Amino acid sequence: MKFLIVFVALFAIALAAPRPDAEIVKSESDVGPEGYTFAVETTDGKSHNEDGKLKDVGTEHEAIVVHGSYTWVDEKTGEKFTVTYVADENGFQPSGAHLPVA
Repeated sequence: MKFLIVFVALFAIALAAPRPDAEIVKSESDVGPEGYTFAVETTDGKSHNEDGKLKDVGTEHEAIVVHGSYTWVDEKTGEKFTVTYVADENGFQPSGAHLPVA
C-alpha cells in the first residue's frame, strides 16, 4: 500500500510538471504511511494541490480517497480555470464553473 501512495503522489507531480518556459515557485510534498499531500505552483499560473488518505485501514475495503484542485490560465484569453475533484470508491468527480453539470 505504501508503494501505491508513493506512486500516486509521484504520478500527480509528474502531471503537474511545468512547461519548459515556466519556473516552479512552490513545491511541497509529504508522504506518510496512511496518506500524502502535495502542492505545486508555477510562474505561468498553473497550480495543483492534492491530498490522499487511506480509509478503512486494515479491512478488505481499504482504499485511498483523494481531494484536490488544479488551476491554469488560458493562453489566448487570460481566463483562469479551476477544477476541484474527489477521487474515491465512486470514481473521479470533478467540478468547476466551466464544466457542464449532468
